[in-house]
Amino acid sequence: MDFRSFVAAGALLASSAAFAFHCPADMKKIDEALAKGPKLTAEQMADVKKLRAEGEASHKAGKHQDSVDTLAKAMKILGVQ
Repeated sequence: MDFRSFVAAGALLASSAAFAFHCPADMKKIDEALAKGPKLTAEQMADVKKLRAEGEASHKAGKHQDSVDTLAKAMKILGVQ
C-alpha cells in the first residue's frame, strides 16, 4: 500500500467514526425536541418519529451516512440544528 492509499484509508475510517458518533447526538437532539411538545401536525409528528426510528436502525446497522441523512430530515421538521 502506498502512502496516498494509506492516507485515504485513514481518512475514510476517521469520517466513518465521526458519523458513528454524530448519530447518537442527533437522536438526542430529536428526543429533547420531542420532549418539549413541539407544535407539529399529526402528520409531521408521525414523520419525525418514523425518521427517528429509521435513523437509529441505520446507525445500528453501521450505515452512518444514511443515519445522519435521515436524522437530518427529522431535525429539519422539528426546526433544530
